[in-house]
Amino acid sequence: MNNPFKGSGVALVTPFNEDLTIDFTALKQLVRYQIENGTDFLVVQGTTGESPVLSMAEKLEVLKTVQEENDGQLKVVFGVGGNDTVAVGEILKQLPSGIDGILSVSPYYNKPTQKGIVEHYRYISACTPLPIILYNVPGRTGSNVSAETTLELAEIENIVAMKEASGSFEQIMEIIQNKPEGFDVLSGDDAITMPLITVGVAGVISVVANAFPKRFSSMVHNAIDQKTELAKKDHYALFSITNMLFEEGNPGGVKVALAAQNIMKPFMRRPLHPVSDGLKVRIEKETKKILS
Repeated sequence: MNNPFKGSGVALVTPFNEDLTIDFTALKQLVRYQIENGTDFLVVQGTTGESPVLSMAEKLEVLKTVQEENDGQLKVVFGVGGNDTVAVGEILKQLPSGIDGILSVSPYYNKPTQKGIVEHYRYISACTPLPIILYNVPGRTGSNVSAETTLELAEIENIVAMKEASGSFEQIMEIIQNKPEGFDVLSGDDAITMPLITVGVAGVISVVANAFPKRFSSMVHNAIDQKTELAKKDHYALFSITNMLFEEGNPGGVKVALAAQNIMKPFMRRPLHPVSDGLKVRIEKETKKILS
């Protein structure tokens, strides 16, 4: 099975009303914003979507809303991960139709060995026929998925890509150099996506592109097409805002940038907390500059 998820993917935020119920009107507007501005695929209910604080019923309602608004225009990936292997497998077996792929983070907190990680993914891959994107984010999970482990998992038929957020160019290049045909690496780190594409990364699952899809997708596509100078122009235009959006955690920053464009309000559910007033002002100013 070849990886069908390339280019500029967006890890969609979940908009909330002031009472912290889901703002489905804003969610539909966000999906339209992506469709109209060059995004290649949508990722629903990753960590950026505040998945830890949504019930399964809410996650499925978000998914349904995205699917209906998207109406088949972009591929839709659904986030299903956890540190209970069997429980993840049971969720995968019961998913509704119309999903194009799964994003599944490496088990967090209980810090399995590399062999444990292999067996986790081997088990869940047998629970669904859908293509699976692995997700390595040691800063959140507490453990790294090594290049050797990734390459072993890449041999499984429906494991098609790795979203890499280890920040290790060496590890990422080792995977790219030795990966089987049809398997790809996707960037999980917005700030280094452009240089990663130059060494063989096939695309990105981005946070920043929620708020700046046109500029970010332009950067990604130009980099893939080896139009390096054009890609660098977009990369550096977004460099400051990218750092700002992650300065006090995700998705607080990107929700401020979206609020500045009247796409949604910046509310988040606890334990996440709104960004500081000073950072909010800086993000709003930089957003206006980029869009002007």
